Amino acid sequence: MVVDLNKRSKLAEKLPLAIILFLSTCLGLLSCSTKKTATEQSLDVPYVASKPAVVEAMLQIAQVNKNDLIYDLGCGDGRIVITAAKEYGATGVGVDIDPNRIKEANRNAQKEGVSDKVQFLQQDLFDVDFSKASVVTLYLLPYVNLKLRPKLLEQLKPGTRIVSNEFDMGDWQPEKKIKVGESTIYFWTIPEKKPI
Repeated sequence: MVVDLNKRSKLAEKLPLAIILFLSTCLGLLSCSTKKTATEQSLDVPYVASKPAVVEAMLQIAQVNKNDLIYDLGCGDGRIVITAAKEYGATGVGVDIDPNRIKEANRNAQKEGVSDKVQFLQQDLFDVDFSKASVVTLYLLPYVNLKLRPKLLEQLKPGTRIVSNEFDMGDWQPEKKIKVGESTIYFWTIPEKKPI
């Protein structure tokens, strides 16, 4: 039996390409057929914790007190609502899409003895009803703040205080703006007459 080496080498050349095409097709079908859950979605905002001095300044500029319900959108490890509960007697709700941050926040609240005053929701902040908040805190990104602004104006009552670490709200001018170390803190109050 004589083996035609030309035929064999042509087959060998095509085989790796065929394997690559097959695997690519399988992976493509697999990725198309699976819907991502909220916990698998890529995060809009990377987790970067606010420094303790910044947290304190954010709560002070908002004049947080025991009568406040504070919502921290993108709460990370929960430090803002935990500090508000522990130092000012406020109640708080932290919202984050990352399940690891929510677990960490719950552990931190337990450790600080304020689990009865705070709760943490693993949700997309755009799906949360925060209309009962008297204070809302943010450490997001500029485009997220801008996307969130209409919802803040729609849901929140006049007089509700909003504090953002690092990023403003575009053409909505803050009432106060302070520097704490390298950070800039912005403060707004929901007006009686909301802009259109």
